[in-house]
Amino acid sequence: MSSRILLIEDNEQNRYLAKFLLESRGHTVETASDGQSGIELARTIEAAAIILDIQLPNLDGYATARELRKIPSLQKTPIIAVTSYAMVGDREKALAAGCDGYLEKPIDPLTFVPDIEKFLSANS
Repeated sequence: MSSRILLIEDNEQNRYLAKFLLESRGHTVETASDGQSGIELARTIEAAAIILDIQLPNLDGYATARELRKIPSLQKTPIIAVTSYAMVGDREKALAAGCDGYLEKPIDPLTFVPDIEKFLSANS
């Protein structure tokens, strides 16, 4: 299964690792380093899923998810929050903002891609 995935992540090392893992499994990954550029990119590509950091500069991940959900073509696109926010209620807050899933950082290189692919399978 090869899919185009949009990764919105401001940390260069996290972006590199996630992109490397996904591309090593055959996926195409487009990246954005902040919420606003991620929204703009999401309007121009047909992503099968969006991986979204919550702690972003300027427009945080919650606001980014809400804006992405306003785009008609993205209504059914899975948005997966990947974040270091792991306190009680953070998962629920991400889901309430429009995310379909929630993964905690640091990501596990062994399970990250299979976890993302579950959302791709559910959406196809």
